[in-house]
Amino acid sequence: MSIPPPPPAPAGPPVAPVSHPPVVPAPPPARGRFTDWRLRFVALSLIWGFSFLLIKVGTDGYAPFQVTLGRLLFGTAVLGAVMAVRRERLPRSVRTWGHLLVAAFLLNALPFSLFAYAELTIPSTLAGICNATSPLWGMALSMVALSEDRPTRRRVAGLGLGFLGVLTVLGAWQGFSGLDLGGTAMALLASLSYPVGWIYVRRTLAGTGSSTLALTGSQLFLGTVQLALVTPLFTSFPTHFPLMPTFAVVALGALGTGLAVLLQYGLVQEVGPTTAQMVTYLIPVIATAAGVVLLGERLSWNTPVGALVVLAGAALTQKAVRTPRPVSRD
Repeated sequence: MSIPPPPPAPAGPPVAPVSHPPVVPAPPPARGRFTDWRLRFVALSLIWGFSFLLIKVGTDGYAPFQVTLGRLLFGTAVLGAVMAVRRERLPRSVRTWGHLLVAAFLLNALPFSLFAYAELTIPSTLAGICNATSPLWGMALSMVALSEDRPTRRRVAGLGLGFLGVLTVLGAWQGFSGLDLGGTAMALLASLSYPVGWIYVRRTLAGTGSSTLALTGSQLFLGTVQLALVTPLFTSFPTHFPLMPTFAVVALGALGTGLAVLLQYGLVQEVGPTTAQMVTYLIPVIATAAGVVLLGERLSWNTPVGALVVLAGAALTQKAVRTPRPVSRD
């Protein structure tokens, strides 16, 4: 959940989603890392999987816009510190900053806020599963917006299977009974926002000359500015800072946005975007387990069954060979 560095068909970030750096060719695999990439892969899966639980806990004490602002603020602080240590140079082109402003809205400010508002009325488990639909939206959009992304029978079948899974999760045969349509629609719209942002980034920010880390840090900074301007218009300054919601917001930003981006960036460098993107398929599983075990959220049979169908469809939509794209996940 943004969360951004890689893969090219949306997976989220979201799936987790994520946040979400621009598409740039992955550098050669890094050597001599002291931590095995598999451990970092598991860590990234857990961080993004638990992001939906952290959003739910955060909204227990703060307004959704405040949760999103805190998330972006602490995420930007982490990346800013790393950029300072590595002496990364910020983009110098006004045009690049303009494109990053749009990317920050589509990949960070909008989806993060929508997920926060959605979880006021829907379980974190459902939000995590909705996030897993990003690859489906991405394939559908890329066939229209990217001329080089041609559909195949396999990918079209995956798209159909995935949306059948969505209908299963939502219980379409029983008229969506007991489902908050507004919250669910916001979660699905947040998942749609990621691939829209990824396509925009692919069209506008490839070949800028800046590093992925510099572009991502700048993007998160601009997202923070956007939320800092919007939040006071819809909320008042909090009069108290409850412990658990405050901890959740700090963890959501520092870990779920800042550290997660660095972990995925490193994975893409070391093992490539295709392997790094596999984290997408673990996020809804972890989000569901966390919601049920730690928050006591209840599941009907169609939720896990539909989620598996969604993931199977998303897997079919992916190409055998991919190029990096912005990071995403919650």
